[in-house]
Amino acid sequence: MFKPQFTSTSPVGIFDSGVGGLTVMHSVSQLMPNENIIYLGDNARLPYGTKSKETVISYSIECLKFLLKKKVKIVIVACNTASSYALPFISRLTKIPVIGVIEPGANAAVSNTSNNHIGIIGTAGTVRSGSYARKIKRKLPEAKIYSKACSLFVQIAEDGWADNKIAKLTAKEYLTPLRESRIDTLIMGCTHYPILKKTISNVMGKKITLIDPGIETAKYARAILQKKNLLNKSKKKGYRKFYVTDTPNNFHVVAERFLEEKITQVNKIKIS
Repeated sequence: MFKPQFTSTSPVGIFDSGVGGLTVMHSVSQLMPNENIIYLGDNARLPYGTKSKETVISYSIECLKFLLKKKVKIVIVACNTASSYALPFISRLTKIPVIGVIEPGANAAVSNTSNNHIGIIGTAGTVRSGSYARKIKRKLPEAKIYSKACSLFVQIAEDGWADNKIAKLTAKEYLTPLRESRIDTLIMGCTHYPILKKTISNVMGKKITLIDPGIETAKYARAILQKKNLLNKSKKKGYRKFYVTDTPNNFHVVAERFLEEKITQVNKIKIS
C-alpha cells in the first residue's frame, strides 16, 4: 500500500498509453480550471490494447507509482484498456481515489437512454473486452447493446483530420449499421473519439445522444474531490505538467491540437 501525501492544492494525476487521454484532461481542465494537473503518456509502450492483461496491470502499476511520487490527490486512468484490466487491482494499492473512464461512461448511457438500445464504439480491444457492456448490463439488465470497432478513428484524430472528407467517409462506413439499429444513445468508448464528435454526430443524427466518458469521468472526479473537501480553492488557473516515455516532440504537436491550447514543455522520462 502506497501512503498518500497530499493537500487540496495537490495535483490531479492522469495517465494513458499515449495521447488519447488528453481529451479526458481537457474535460478536467474545462470543469476544474483551477486544479493543477499532471499527465503521463506511456507512449513508448503503446498500444495497451494489444498487450496481455498481466502486462497492462504491470504497466499501470508503474504509471501509478510515478504519479504517486508527484503527490497527486486522485488518479484518473484515462485509458479504456487499463480501466478494464488494471483498475480493480491498482485501486487497492493506494488510499487515494483511483478512477477509470468506463464506469462513468456506462452510467451516463444508462441514465440517458429512453428505449434501452445503447451503442458502443471503440477500438477492437475495447469492444472485444465487453467492459462497457458488462457495466451497462449490471445497471440495466434489459439493455440491448450494439458494439462496433472503429479503429481508424484513432489515426484520423491524431493526424488532425477530424473534419475532412476521409473522416466523414470513414464515419459513414463504420456508423451506418449502428444508426439503423434503433439506438438512442452512443458511447464514444475510446478517448480519441471526442475529437471526431461533430463528424460522428452528423452521421448518427441529432436524435442520438453521444456519451463522452471523459466528460463523465471529470464530473465524477470533481464529485469525489468535493466530498473529500479536496477541491483546489485557488482563483487562478492551475499548472499543467506533461510527461511521456517517448517522442516528446510528436506528443507536443498532438497535445496542442487535442487540448486546444499552447503547452510549454513535455518531459521525457523512464518509468520501467
